[in-house]
Amino acid sequence: MTGKKKVLVVLGSGGHTAQMLKLLKLLGDKYEYEYAVNDGDVLSTKKINGRVYTISNPRVYPYGITMWRLILCIEKSFITLVKSKPDAIISAGPGLTVPLFILGKLFRKKCIFLESWSRNSSRSQSGRFCYYIADLFFIQWPDMKKLYPKAIYAGRLS
Repeated sequence: MTGKKKVLVVLGSGGHTAQMLKLLKLLGDKYEYEYAVNDGDVLSTKKINGRVYTISNPRVYPYGITMWRLILCIEKSFITLVKSKPDAIISAGPGLTVPLFILGKLFRKKCIFLESWSRNSSRSQSGRFCYYIADLFFIQWPDMKKLYPKAIYAGRLS
């Protein structure tokens, strides 16, 4: 037990993981980190050290969200939160974020959302929902304030 606050970091393939790793580098070792990755993401786990929870991705390309995958995602998200007991959940928006945030709010966890740096003129699917339930919602482009008026512009993670 380190006495540090525990943060569950949601990783997603490609840019989502790159953004989270940049953010964690800025945050440093102030927190204890654990990770949630979707079951199809084999690259993100190679880039991190720490406990990893694998959660079924509710969205399967090119078919979209299937009911069976969504149920599996909700179940695995619940198990992850029970085992991890994080103080906060932070995400840059992969599909498994929404069930984690909903359950996180039920568990009274802080939810922090960072809209992807690739979103400079339109909202992501996760961002559309998480905007209303996140405790903190960050954008990386000032023009996104038009779409997310209550968001915090904090610059880009580049």
